[in-house]
Amino acid sequence: MPADNAAWTLRREIPSETTIGSELVEELIAAMTERDWPPADLFRTQLAYQEAIVNAIRHGNRCDPNKTVLVEMSCDDDRAVITITDQGDGFDPTAVPDPRSDELLEVPGGRGVLLIGELMNEVAYNDRGNQITMTKIKGENPPSDGNE
Repeated sequence: MPADNAAWTLRREIPSETTIGSELVEELIAAMTERDWPPADLFRTQLAYQEAIVNAIRHGNRCDPNKTVLVEMSCDDDRAVITITDQGDGFDPTAVPDPRSDELLEVPGGRGVLLIGELMNEVAYNDRGNQITMTKIKGENPPSDGNE
């Protein structure tokens, strides 16, 4: 593999501030663009990242200025991986209610976990529930469950 197509990586610890967290993804999108990723993949990856970083800062760290978020990202010609770890207590992703249920349709919030799962090919949480790892595979869209 030529050097200019080698894997790109970034590891950064950031304060619990959504502006800083949101800007970080631009470096990943630039690296993916250099590797000719399709626009739909760029959009899906950026949106999933935005949801995950905001969840880590707002829900995980509760915007505590004394806590940080670790962001690790990598991409090559075929795969992009994002891992976000907050310093919060964590949560059980299987206990998050489905925001598409009738009683929750008009309730704001609660859609990030579902959306991330729809956008990315693989999503995994650590046992504590304070770390998410998301994988996007170039040119492959996750299977739809018919509820889009």
